[in-house]
Amino acid sequence: MAELPCAEPLPRCSGRFTISTLLGAEEAAGCEGTQLSGSSLCTRTFGYNTVDVVPAYEHYANSRGVGEAGRGRPSLADLHSILKPDPGHLRVPLPDPQCSNGLPDAEEGSGEPSSAPAAEPVRFGWVKGVMIRCMLNIWGVILYLRLPWITAQAGIALTWLIILMSVTVTTITGLSISAISTNGKVKSGGTYFLISRSLGPELGGSIGLIFAFANAVAVAMHTVGFAETVRDLLQEHNSLIVDPTNDIRIIGVLTVTVLLGISLAGMEWEAKAQILFFLVILVSFINYLVGTVIPASAEKQAKGFFSYRADIFAQNFVPDWRGPEGSFFGLFSIFFPSATGILAGANISGDLKDPALAIPKGTLMAIFWTTVSYLVLSATIGACVLRDASGSLNDSVAVGSPGCEGLGCSYGWNFTDCAQRQSCRYGLSNYYQSMSMVSGFGPLITAGIFGATLSSALACLVSAPKVFQCLCKDQLYPLIGFFGKGYGKNSEPIRGYMLTYAIAIGFILIAELNAIAPIISNFFLCSYALINFSCFHASITNSPGWRPSFRYYSKWAALFGATISVVIMFLLTWWAALIALGIVIFLLGYVLYKKPDVNWGSSMQASSYNLALSYSVGLSEVDEHIKNYRPQCLVLTGPPNFRPALVDFVGTFTKNLSLMICGNVLIGPSKQKVLEARQASDGHTRWLLKRKIKAFYTNVLAEDLRSGVQMLLQAAGLGKMRPNIVTLGYKRDWQAAAPQSLEDYVGILHDAFDFKHGVCLLRLREGLNVSRVPQAHINPAFGAAEHPDGNGAGSRAAPSTGIDPEQQASTIFQSQQGKKTIDIYWLFDDGGLTLLIPYLLGRKKRWGKCKVRVFVGGQINRMDEERKAIVSLLSKFRLGFHEVHILPDINQQPRPEHAVSLPCSIRRFDELIAPFRLNDGFKDEAAVNELRHGCPWKISDEEVHRHRAKSLRQVRLNEILLDYSRDAALIAITLPIGRKERCPSSLYMAWLETLSQDLRPPVILIRGNQENVLTFYCQ
Repeated sequence: MAELPCAEPLPRCSGRFTISTLLGAEEAAGCEGTQLSGSSLCTRTFGYNTVDVVPAYEHYANSRGVGEAGRGRPSLADLHSILKPDPGHLRVPLPDPQCSNGLPDAEEGSGEPSSAPAAEPVRFGWVKGVMIRCMLNIWGVILYLRLPWITAQAGIALTWLIILMSVTVTTITGLSISAISTNGKVKSGGTYFLISRSLGPELGGSIGLIFAFANAVAVAMHTVGFAETVRDLLQEHNSLIVDPTNDIRIIGVLTVTVLLGISLAGMEWEAKAQILFFLVILVSFINYLVGTVIPASAEKQAKGFFSYRADIFAQNFVPDWRGPEGSFFGLFSIFFPSATGILAGANISGDLKDPALAIPKGTLMAIFWTTVSYLVLSATIGACVLRDASGSLNDSVAVGSPGCEGLGCSYGWNFTDCAQRQSCRYGLSNYYQSMSMVSGFGPLITAGIFGATLSSALACLVSAPKVFQCLCKDQLYPLIGFFGKGYGKNSEPIRGYMLTYAIAIGFILIAELNAIAPIISNFFLCSYALINFSCFHASITNSPGWRPSFRYYSKWAALFGATISVVIMFLLTWWAALIALGIVIFLLGYVLYKKPDVNWGSSMQASSYNLALSYSVGLSEVDEHIKNYRPQCLVLTGPPNFRPALVDFVGTFTKNLSLMICGNVLIGPSKQKVLEARQASDGHTRWLLKRKIKAFYTNVLAEDLRSGVQMLLQAAGLGKMRPNIVTLGYKRDWQAAAPQSLEDYVGILHDAFDFKHGVCLLRLREGLNVSRVPQAHINPAFGAAEHPDGNGAGSRAAPSTGIDPEQQASTIFQSQQGKKTIDIYWLFDDGGLTLLIPYLLGRKKRWGKCKVRVFVGGQINRMDEERKAIVSLLSKFRLGFHEVHILPDINQQPRPEHAVSLPCSIRRFDELIAPFRLNDGFKDEAAVNELRHGCPWKISDEEVHRHRAKSLRQVRLNEILLDYSRDAALIAITLPIGRKERCPSSLYMAWLETLSQDLRPPVILIRGNQENVLTFYCQ
């Protein structure tokens, strides 16, 4: 630990093992004026002074990314470096961490501190907030109005199978959502929040919209169920308002308007209403069970109720399919929405005291008790009520009367006539209000129906806006942010309520419960599939961040739940399943296209890492083959936004093809550069992403440019994903630059060849370095050895951390090239790299219309033979290059005058090297070395004479380039090589300058590592 001297014993803080933060004068002076003053650092811990702090909640709350220090925790530099004064640092008093309770005073990210304390929002526990809410949502309209009818159609056995199938899906989903909700702090947004933070914004956003919409439609479904009951009561008393269908619409609209008013009153009123509904439903259940054991009156017997009878149970045990919905999966689609209420508690996760505890416990308990109630209800009503009954007291007959058919005959009732004509008004198959008829006191069942339907409608009416509000705040989709605004202490989404209200009214107007229920089944199943897949995916990726405190889940069960949910979707209504999946895919594609700037640590990120790691390791096991050769480039850009043309050039032919690494050498004392390097790295990466360049950025700290590049050459890349080409800009200022920087530049080329790398130099007429132009987003200061137009891949001044990715300079490589030419001067065989890079450029859309011309040297008396040989070779390479030119005059002497307006080319070359000559008069090697001591770039007279032929060749080549390629879009030419320690750096640069001077098109000088990169064999 980094210790401070402790002058005297300190009193202990009451109730804590740490020491109070009171400092003596000497210790206070040690922290005063530093970056630590006024913070929770410089405290006394464990009896002595230290800048270290004990673990606390505040240090981990609101953490953003890997490596970012938490609030109040000292940085690594604070612990192991000397504390330096920071006079501009603001002293911000923080609460004493050693006398606090270790918990935050307020919710993280609560915004600006205000003078008046904010009103405490309403928070619920697991019973009131989750279990009761889920049970009420599960006990919806289907329980009272359709479960008896489903039992009549499918029989008790298949009804139990339908219930257990639904419960299997919901239980597995409940286990998955329990695991996800206990893997970190859950905030508002419910199902959307859990899926999006687990799988990422792509799938989370699409399912958030679908789930919010499904809940809005569910409001209509439950409201229509309530309206049906009221309509039936009115019909019994001959008091219809208009007609049966329009009465449902009128009652439904009025009901959902009242529910909206309760919701707008706030979560507290809504919770009180839910408790009241829960009590009413419990009383109605008890009333129903009591009614099943009370002997049936003659009126009830006429309606098919005979209390518990074994033969009725046996008859109702098997199915009796009727009507268009009379099929297993038809009934399953109607019943399944009644099991979808398991997410009601999770949907208000932001209003729970402890979501990680409440969601698992409340959800699973709700599933258990509602399953028991469904099974009991199905079995009891199936054992008490016949499928068909007339309801007429006149149909009573003596037991065993002739002409009487059916089970009712054995109980003294003849329902044969209405059963055969299928005109019976009562019985399980015909009368939706069978539970009310069976119960001890019918109005209590009606009250239970009211409670179940209204509570479910109210829960969905609250869930949909809450989920949608979180989606709106994340800004994944356009035009929906308006609905995300919250009001009041609970941040109620009033605008979201109004939108849900409008959607609900639209579906209420359908006025047919059996038509609405299947619509939402697929949407809920889609949500369940993604919840289960989220749990499976998070488990299978083995991310260290997946540590749910709920352990009773299985990744394979979650996968089964996801699969069975998708299968059921298609078994229910295949066309609706396709529509639901189509909507998900469309929304997924939109988010993938927009790439929202969010980082939630999703399992997709963990999966991407696992795949990258697995494939990278697997790639190391595969031997390299020429057919799979890819130009993997280490681009010495320095800060990438300094040399955008170099970045664009390499990015053009490596995009979606091969590796590109932008390397930057930070020159200077490492102590000053470490933090700057880390901060600048993120800015440069964002700049590359904004420019749509698929590349990595890396930097190294070094004493000089060449040693830094040597580090990059050896360390850049991973396994087989390592650079094999070094790409850099041409050093335009080599004549005016410090001689050592010239020596380093040429030395970098030699180092690249030593490490078996190819080399690619790019020269633009206007230069590459634009650091003097976009001064608004980076500091372009350089050391004396670097001119802004030079290549230097390192910077002596730290790049500003405020790099603005929006500021992008345009370059020639971003524009359409039209019908120009790409001229390749394949002068020497370097393995084919000089051909490959222009070929890859030509495959891109911007360069696709350019015609490729290949120039090679030859002899005037063998031009046809040599041209045919090169055409034949190029055809075997399948590059599509058909225009080949032989240059017979490549070895001739330069012309006396290049052009009327230009001086003699040879004289220009001599003037280039004149400042670097020793003028030693052809002395011996020992004397030359003594004269050149400390100045290795100097050129002796003997070296000028020895390399004269090669120098004149560069002059001649420049004349040829001006003759043939003055109007080309791009010139690619084989890079001449100067022998290491035999060719001075200044002479070599004079060759490159002479070769590429006065050319308008971009010039790339390419030299492979003399190993094949092209082959015409298939194996």
